[in-house]
Amino acid sequence: MGRSRPALPHGVRLELRPIATAPMNLKSLKIFCDIVVRRSFSRAAEDNGISQSGASQVVSQLEHRLGVQLIERSKRPLLPTREGQVFFDGCRKLIARYDALEDEVRTLHEEVAGRVRVAAIYSVGLHHMSRAVQEFTTLHPRANVRLEYLHPDRVLESVESGQADLGLVSYPRSTKTLEAEPWREEPFVLVCAPVHPLASRASVRLDDLDQLPLGGFDPDLVIRHELDRILAAHGAEPDVVLEFDNIETIKRAVEIDAGVALLPEPTVGREVAAGSLRAVPLDMPAGSDVVRPLGIIRVRGKPLPPTAGRFLDFLRQHGGEPAAPSLRDEVAAPAPKVRRPRAAAAAPT
Repeated sequence: MGRSRPALPHGVRLELRPIATAPMNLKSLKIFCDIVVRRSFSRAAEDNGISQSGASQVVSQLEHRLGVQLIERSKRPLLPTREGQVFFDGCRKLIARYDALEDEVRTLHEEVAGRVRVAAIYSVGLHHMSRAVQEFTTLHPRANVRLEYLHPDRVLESVESGQADLGLVSYPRSTKTLEAEPWREEPFVLVCAPVHPLASRASVRLDDLDQLPLGGFDPDLVIRHELDRILAAHGAEPDVVLEFDNIETIKRAVEIDAGVALLPEPTVGREVAAGSLRAVPLDMPAGSDVVRPLGIIRVRGKPLPPTAGRFLDFLRQHGGEPAAPSLRDEVAAPAPKVRRPRAAAAAPT
């Protein structure tokens, strides 16, 4: 026999209402993860096609549901709290497991079907990668390859956060969270204007560049560190008069004879064919070619979805093909930084 409900005072009614909870869905979890990775409400909102206030509201609803603060809003850039970091790690795994499950279900009736998300630096080659994607989807019509071009740091973040299955980067390095494998190598060439004295040479040695005006990469880029190291090893110290964060802007500077540059050969094919630039091979001892290595990165220890695994195999088989000229390099909308050692620095344009 159950307990009798205590009598209520005369005129008092008992009204039961459902406890309000914040909606919980994968989209909200993904937005939260993007905020943590991007360290910004506005950038994460843009990535997900919502307003900044919408992204902030998603986090507030999650915090209300969990009863803890997830994001430390007083700091810039934004950082997760201790609870937020634990929630982020779990959400990232949950989203990855759902994406893998979705792809697995889609492949039950098709050998290769589902999504592949690839993040790449621009200098991999827009035309080359578009052609590779077209060939893969022709072989596997049910596959959907989403290719996104990003700054190198964003490529790493995109793969680490699970936004991309694979990343294509230069000078790939494995880390605690990422596994890198070599893909292909691109030889460097001396690039100069057709009117430059070196344009008629059959080849040049690195020490020929000593004291020559050079258009170089920004000091914080890996490619700059590698080129500086190689030049120093050959006793060459060019006069770096221009510094940019992308290959495209370097090419524009060289076209007006503002200096020479060392660039990967596939990235200047279009200009060489048009006659606006000359590409002169480097005269190097046998076995010591100067190359830019490209590699493929993915999350360490995480199995790839079936379709992403097939696309990785496809890239491995086609890694030796030369890349077509790229239209842009490391930064989507570059603002060149100019440094002139013997004169006042020019304002960025």
